[in-house]
This record gives sequence, C-alpha cells and structure tokens, in this order.
Amino acid sequence: QVQLVVSGGGLVRSGGSLRLSCAASGNIFSIYAMGWYRQAPGEQRDVVATISSGGTTNYADSVKGRFTISRDNAKRTVYLQMNSLKPEDTAVYYCHMSGSSRPYNYWGQGTQVTVSS
Repeated sequence: QVQLVVSGGGLVRSGGSLRLSCAASGNIFSIYAMGWYRQAPGEQRDVVATISSGGTTNYADSVKGRFTISRDNAKRTVYLQMNSLKPEDTAVYYCHMSGSSRPYNYWGQGTQVTVSS
C-alpha cells in the first residue's frame, strides 16, 4: 500500500513563506510525475505545480515566480517552496504522485495554508 505523508502548511502573513513536503512510503517500484494541487472553499481542486521524473517543471500562472517545486528521488519526496504568499493562496494543498504500483495515482492528505492580509 502506498501512502503519501504531507508536512508543512500553516498560517502566515501576506508576503511570507512556507515550505510543504510530501514523502511517499510503501511498495512503489518507480515514481513518475509529482505535483501539488490546491482547493479553496467552494472551488475545484486546481494544479499548482508539477515536476516530471526528468525534472521538468510546470506552474500555474498565478504562482509563477513565487513557488518552486522540487523533488528528491532518493527520499521519494516532493517539495513546494512558497514565497511572497498572498491571501489568494489560501487553500488546502494536496500532493500527488503517479507511480508503477496500483492504483498508479496517489494523493496525500490535505494541508491547510492560510495567508492573512
């Protein structure tokens, strides 16, 4: 069974920074893409940033230049460094990974990020 454990998140003032981490455990032979998504109250879950197995990154326009996604394959961990946070970044953040073991797509538990103005 594959589990993703998320750490980080919390309350920060506008302009502040936070770092999220998501570590995979369990029987996974290979991990492919990793990513972060977020869901604000009353909104759908949207992609924030993704990183491929080769290190190619993609970002939502709203976070470009402020957020950085990275991965440590040896630790099977994905990170999201969030700088210059804005109140509109407030949401529950979820990590996602795709891998070689069923069910092939894995989600971590959500972590609340709240940015006060």
